[in-house]
Amino acid sequence: MMIQGRVWIFKDDDINTDLIFPGKYTYEPLRPEEQAIHAMEDYDSEFAKQARRNDVIVTGKNFGCGSSREQAVTCLKYAGIDAVVAKSFARLFYRNSINSALASIECPGVVDAVFEQQEEQGSKHLNLKMKIDLTSGKIFFAPQEFSFPPWEEQAMLIFKAGGLVEYTKQRLKNR
Repeated sequence: MMIQGRVWIFKDDDINTDLIFPGKYTYEPLRPEEQAIHAMEDYDSEFAKQARRNDVIVTGKNFGCGSSREQAVTCLKYAGIDAVVAKSFARLFYRNSINSALASIECPGVVDAVFEQQEEQGSKHLNLKMKIDLTSGKIFFAPQEFSFPPWEEQAMLIFKAGGLVEYTKQRLKNR
């Protein structure tokens, strides 16, 4: 399973769920498409306007810390993000990502390479591209190839089904 897209660079550590999806909208009855409008609103006010399908976020340590709200994952997915590559994730965000079929990948080496290239270029928004092979556990960035631990079979089945709800529907249908 391959993901290929444009890279968004969020160089900070500890980007919490309030920055990903502002808490003031948590209890609003917003559809996923409406949640996407507010993605990263308190971190980068232009993100939701400029994000598009197949984009990839590259970020630091402990991405998604804070509350366990699944809107933080949903808003990114519906904003067009196909993957988040980080040095590390908060456990609840990581699990919510699997449940919602948003690829969350820990690969500190590629994060360092992206951050280094950003420093050399001196721009927040570079026109960088990244290719991720979830099946083989490989990330292709610039001329380099990086490895990450391939997902366990169960996580991959959930992801391929489109998330935990769809996976469960399929399993019940096949009974």
